[in-house]
Amino acid sequence: MTAPAAAQSASDTPGEEIVISGSLNALPIKDVGSVFGFDKTLVETPRSASTVSKEQLERFGVTSIYDLVAQAPGTFTNSFFGVGGSLDIRGTPGEVYFRGIRRLDNPGNYPTPIGAADRIDIVRGPASPLMGPAKTGGYINFVPKSARASNGTYLAEPKAELSYTRSSWNGNVLSGNVVGPGKIGDHEFGYSLYGELTDSGSYYDNIFTHQTLLQASFDTDITNSLRVEFGGMYDNFRGTQNGGWNRVTQDLIDNGTYITGTARPLDRNGDGKISQAEAQAANGGLGLGTFGSAFCTTPPFANPFVSGITNACLRTVYPDSGLTNVGTAKLSRRKTLTGDDDFLDNIATTAYADIIWDGGNDLEIKNQSFYDGTKNDNENAYGFSQFARSYVVENKTTLSKKFTTDLGKFSIQASPSVRYTRFNHADDFGYEYFGRVDLTQGYTPNSTRLLSTQNGAGYSSDFKGHYWDTSFSTLADLDFDFGLDIVLGGRYDRLAVTSTAVLSRMDATAFSVNMPQTALTTAADIARGYRTVQDEKGAWSWSASANYKLPLGLTPYGTISKQSVIITGQGAEVDPNNVYADTWVTSSKLYEGGLKGSWLDNKLYAAVSVYKQTRTDYTVQSLTVNQAIRTTGIEGEVRWAVDRHLLVTGAYTHTKVVNLSFLNGGGAFFYYYGAGTFQSVGVDPSLIFGAAPNGLIALTDKSMAERPGIPRNLYSGTASYSFDNGIALTASASHVPEVWADYPHTLRLPSYTLVDLGVSYGTDHWLFQLNVKNALNERYFRANFVELYGSQNVKPEVPRSFQATVKYKF
Repeated sequence: MTAPAAAQSASDTPGEEIVISGSLNALPIKDVGSVFGFDKTLVETPRSASTVSKEQLERFGVTSIYDLVAQAPGTFTNSFFGVGGSLDIRGTPGEVYFRGIRRLDNPGNYPTPIGAADRIDIVRGPASPLMGPAKTGGYINFVPKSARASNGTYLAEPKAELSYTRSSWNGNVLSGNVVGPGKIGDHEFGYSLYGELTDSGSYYDNIFTHQTLLQASFDTDITNSLRVEFGGMYDNFRGTQNGGWNRVTQDLIDNGTYITGTARPLDRNGDGKISQAEAQAANGGLGLGTFGSAFCTTPPFANPFVSGITNACLRTVYPDSGLTNVGTAKLSRRKTLTGDDDFLDNIATTAYADIIWDGGNDLEIKNQSFYDGTKNDNENAYGFSQFARSYVVENKTTLSKKFTTDLGKFSIQASPSVRYTRFNHADDFGYEYFGRVDLTQGYTPNSTRLLSTQNGAGYSSDFKGHYWDTSFSTLADLDFDFGLDIVLGGRYDRLAVTSTAVLSRMDATAFSVNMPQTALTTAADIARGYRTVQDEKGAWSWSASANYKLPLGLTPYGTISKQSVIITGQGAEVDPNNVYADTWVTSSKLYEGGLKGSWLDNKLYAAVSVYKQTRTDYTVQSLTVNQAIRTTGIEGEVRWAVDRHLLVTGAYTHTKVVNLSFLNGGGAFFYYYGAGTFQSVGVDPSLIFGAAPNGLIALTDKSMAERPGIPRNLYSGTASYSFDNGIALTASASHVPEVWADYPHTLRLPSYTLVDLGVSYGTDHWLFQLNVKNALNERYFRANFVELYGSQNVKPEVPRSFQATVKYKF
């Protein structure tokens, strides 16, 4: 990896590998199909996108999606209970594609694997019509390790590598990869096999990772015109979520001063856990959840900013909501909400099979079959649990044809597809009590909840069903010789959904949250134990893009796009209430313009984009994976292979993310109050830490509708210098200004600069590498699930850490 290479520029020879030495394959000089499906470089593609190569991933020690922030603009991710499932792109949860086909949503079901990637494409803004209904913000396209060489041929001989990584806090990762040619009789094929085993502890107490990742891909030519590509990935993850710190105050963030104290006993039957019935019986039957009564404020939801809540009233009317033996202590960042028995188990299985027919004369027909399934189980002692048994199957046929005339080169793609998703998902979130556990002491019967996954009842939502998406899409690329390139596309989806609420296992007192007892849920439905709703509708998506090649290597571009998408939840479920209300499909629009350029024999690349993307329907949203968002911003990126030794990159992001549902509704109707909300009206927060008060948050200023945790401005850059003797040095940095952690602006997270450093030594067969993460030992924080909890819990990030790798190639 660090040995010098001879080639200095891109080659025009068809099929020959393009190499610029020292670039780590970071320069966008190769064709990628992750945006439109056409053979275009990112310079030629009229959209804001970046690629991160396997060489960059390895040299900079990238191990999670959080590390991608330094590599590309437009990316910054809030914490979703400590699990790096999807990358936030343009301020909203993005999607994950596998070889160009959308996987099931993964906001935090399991960490998206990085080590098995040959390349990661980061596309900002919704996918093209050819790739199916997509969300607003963008997506990452996971390109797995291939069974062919980068120039499309089989390798001449097998190659393999073994790697072991040891990191701080007993981190252990063992991986191996073998790729090569094979034969069955006289028939040749290519193969790639990858395996990764992780057995790691964590800086945080009670956090661990046990993971088995297996990936395989095979390519073979059936005839001169017909080839097959197939493979899959198996990811067995066993770990835990990390809810971060509870009882969060500004003093805790600024000075580490934590409010200690013991929650009052509620375990009446002595089983060591608080049941839903015991929680409801607290405070003389007023419970610990929805806050409001005639004693202290106007029912049922009142804003503490204008309420008459007092310390005296809380002590009298809500004694079970407060703490006893209240004091203060300095809290270690190791102490978080994860309990001894918490777990997050997920098995994700992905498989694909492509059949590609080359008809000659630039005609190709490709049939793609795809499967992605997840089996998820999750328990957290503070009161959240869930399970998911969901999968998706898709089959897509794409006809591609290229024409060359005196006017230029023209390409068309037409694609019918069928996608079927089956979901079975339930979660228990109606009795989450983050503040009852004293993190300096750990969980006790006073703070441990009896979970729905443990007794099979009382789920906040329990939905099962399926939905079909039968679609036809077409895309045209009109590349004129005089420099103008136009890309036009359209898509029609016929969508049909069946969704069932399993009422017999749901908490009847919480129907108002997810299943209102209106015409949707009748007395007969409750007696029967379930309610099924169905709907069918059509949806259009389209895009129009253009760029023009100017002198001096400049290419301005513009894009207008409308994309439709089904509103789904964390387990791919469609809420039957949305189906009943005909709000289960929504759409977004994108306006984007930019300027790209490549100079110095393709060694210097720069791009800047300005955009506005908006959900056209803001009345419905999925708080976990599909918020009603309007985002405006600027993204700038530069990558420069200065010579065969030095690569530098830089990125700037300006993002303004507004939750349209909250903005147009004047606030959040259902929101959990943090300590700062009560402190702002002179109330002692220790009097409510034993409960989960929630209600309306009125937004008194438009700026309060901006999505918390996402910085307005973000600066990042990387540098790599490789010596001729095999030694290489790396540095990456990102600067994040201070941000609000919640919509009502009661808690501010400080700014920080995150710096990672690395050094490696490589020979033909060996690589020794050391990376230092957070080299400046910054004390910094990440906001957590801001649409519901905001300042109730915040995740403290890890201090300086080390990661050492030894790799043998043969």
